[in-house]
Amino acid sequence: MTGLPTVGRRQLRLPDGRLVWCTRPGEASLMWREVSGDGFYRRAARQLRPDGVMFDIGANIGLVSIAVAAANPDVRIIAAEPVPDTFECLLANLGQYVLGGVAVRTAVAATAGAQPLTYYPDAPGNSSLYADRQADDALTRTFMRNGGVDEESIDLLIGGLHEGRTIEVPVTTVSGLFREYGVERVALLKVDVERAELDVLRGIEAADWPRIDAVVAEVHDEQGRLAEFCDLLAAAGLSVETRQDPSLGGTELYEVYGDRS
Repeated sequence: MTGLPTVGRRQLRLPDGRLVWCTRPGEASLMWREVSGDGFYRRAARQLRPDGVMFDIGANIGLVSIAVAAANPDVRIIAAEPVPDTFECLLANLGQYVLGGVAVRTAVAATAGAQPLTYYPDAPGNSSLYADRQADDALTRTFMRNGGVDEESIDLLIGGLHEGRTIEVPVTTVSGLFREYGVERVALLKVDVERAELDVLRGIEAADWPRIDAVVAEVHDEQGRLAEFCDLLAAAGLSVETRQDPSLGGTELYEVYGDRS
C-alpha cells in the first residue's frame, strides 16, 4: 500500500456565493451542477422530511449534504467518505454549512472491516473500491464529447487523469451506521460510491430496510447492476424510478430514486 494522499485543499465559489473546500475545483463545479440540476437529487431534497435523518454515503466533499441542509435546515446528516484528502474537505464544509452534520471517514459496503481503495488525485470523485481506469477514461471521454469538447482536447484532458494510488480504508455498513449513531429511521439514503452500489445495499440487514423511507443513488449499469439495484429496492417495498442525464447519454451512469410513497 502507498502512503495516504497529500493533495492540498483549495476553495471553489458556488454560484450562490458560498465558498466550499475541495481538492479539484473543476470537478467540484461539475458535481455542483449535477446536485443542483433538475434531477433526482433535487427531488429527494424537496421530499425529505424536515426533521429526518440522511445518510450521505460516498459524500465526497459534501455537496449533496450542503444542498439538502439548505432545503431542510433541521435535517440530521451523517456523511461517510473514506479518502483522507476528500474527507478533510467534507469535514470543513459540513462544519460551515451543515448544522450538526457528522462526517465519518469510512467507506460503506457489504461487510465491515478494511479494504483497498484506488484513489485518483486528479479525479477524486471517481475514486473507488472498484476502480477501472479504462472504463473511467471511456466514461469521461463520452461525457466530454457530449459537452462538445473536441477529440484532441479530450486526449489532453484525460491523459493521466485516472492514474491511481492504492490506500487502505476503513469500511462499515449501513446497518452499522444505524447502530453507531443511534438512528431509528433514515428519511433518505443517498448512495454515490462508484460501482460499489450493490455492496451498500447488501450491507443493510433485513430488519433495517423498513426503517429507510427513500433512496437516491448513482448507479453504474455494468453487468446488470442497474436492474439488480432496482430489484433490491422494489423487494424492500420502495417504488423505483430511473433516469439518465442527457450529458451522460451513451455511458453506463444512471440515477435511481426509490421511496415508500
